[in-house]
Amino acid sequence: MRDVKVVPHQADWQEKFEEEKRELTNLLPDVAIHHIGSTSVPGLAAKPIIDIMIEVPSLERVDELREQFNQLGFVGKGENGIPNRRYFYKGEGNERAVHLHIFPYGIDHVTRHLAFRDYLREFDGEAKRYGDLKSMLAKKFPHDMEGYIQGKDQFVKNLEKKALSWNEKNKRAGNQ
Repeated sequence: MRDVKVVPHQADWQEKFEEEKRELTNLLPDVAIHHIGSTSVPGLAAKPIIDIMIEVPSLERVDELREQFNQLGFVGKGENGIPNRRYFYKGEGNERAVHLHIFPYGIDHVTRHLAFRDYLREFDGEAKRYGDLKSMLAKKFPHDMEGYIQGKDQFVKNLEKKALSWNEKNKRAGNQ
């Protein structure tokens, strides 16, 4: 059981991502490794867990490296509810430090995560509203992760629609 803890943005989150990225690059060279989630958005309040997304040519290689991921401290959970994903985490309970999502190149989940992150980086007001909601929900559901997740679900879905629309417009305009 994990408590729900949302904190103001921490300057060292980017550094923590870079440390994990170095280790993961040694394991999976020549892949795209992205810092995603709330810790990747400057100024955004977040649970202090670094979300990392890796794009790979094939999930078979990831499956072959399961023991090497374990040696880096990652616990593998397979797809964990999302087809075509490999999910790992590092740290147990309230000591959870990293969520690792690995997808094949070009899958919709990759586009969705990157658009969401980039939209929040671009629109400070949206990021602040999201951070305020998360902080409020963490206070309301300090020991109820499911309540916290459900409380932000519709807001996230609406924000994701805006982010994907914005992302598509930028692609058409040649800005990406």
